[in-house]
Amino acid sequence: MTHAMLKGSNVPVEAAAVRAVVCWSPSPEVSVVDASALLLAADGRVRSDDDFVFYNQPRHPSGTVWSLGKRRLGSSMRDTIQADLARVDTEVERVLLVASAESLPFEGVRDLRLLLLDAAAGENAEPYASFEIRPETGAETALICGELYRRGGEWKFRALGEGYSNGLIGLATDFGITVDESRGPRPGPRPRNRLPSPPPRPRPSRPTATRTPPTAPPAPYGYPQQPRPRPVRPPAVRAGRGPAADGPAVPQVSGPGQPARKEQAARAARGQPLRRSRSGVRGGAPETRRARTRRPAPATRVSAPPST
Repeated sequence: MTHAMLKGSNVPVEAAAVRAVVCWSPSPEVSVVDASALLLAADGRVRSDDDFVFYNQPRHPSGTVWSLGKRRLGSSMRDTIQADLARVDTEVERVLLVASAESLPFEGVRDLRLLLLDAAAGENAEPYASFEIRPETGAETALICGELYRRGGEWKFRALGEGYSNGLIGLATDFGITVDESRGPRPGPRPRNRLPSPPPRPRPSRPTATRTPPTAPPAPYGYPQQPRPRPVRPPAVRAGRGPAADGPAVPQVSGPGQPARKEQAARAARGQPLRRSRSGVRGGAPETRRARTRRPAPATRVSAPPST
């Protein structure tokens, strides 16, 4: 006969070895629920980290408590912990039966319950006790489903349903388990019998900025402009003769008639013909007239008279 358990109720356990089965119906929100066990001493704490049986440490060193793993049965999933109560160390007073949902709240877990079976009766035997678990707030990520405890030299089972919002790590540390923060928490989530998840969406690639080499400024509209010729200054013209003078030699002007001579010099600089006058070049140097002189009269030769 199966005992339908209520929260806080207890029932004696007559079997020498039992199986605690955590059952749930998987959904897209919650597909994995893990079962674990904590072996507590009389002070309500573990003696060492070896007293924690979970997916990363599936067997107690004494060999009395171990995990049988997950399996599907019809439309529900099961994760089982087996305890050999007849051989459990006498220092152990309680064995906590825990369920965790990988940092997901239990409000999305459907049909959560705990079954207690006689290990010698077989897997298909009628459960000895059944406890329908209903979280109090729905925000719990770890639950103490029930406990096996000693009372007067015998073992009993109590239905609890106590929740923790900080997950399996918070529950384990509350009972004395040491978590190494540098290496990460030991009871961390891991993939096991997960439903296939949809492939991740490809992230759009960001456009990369490319630098373009500087280009020459565009040519002005129309035909290309020719360079402007540099102005050529006319050579300097100096009066007189010499190697620095260009063009015909210009007589130097000075003395009387100087304005007329300047005009002739300017005409010579412009390459114009010089104007001549009766006295020679107009404005030039005046001709020198030869002075008329009288020839001296021939001397009269006077001869001396002859001596007598």
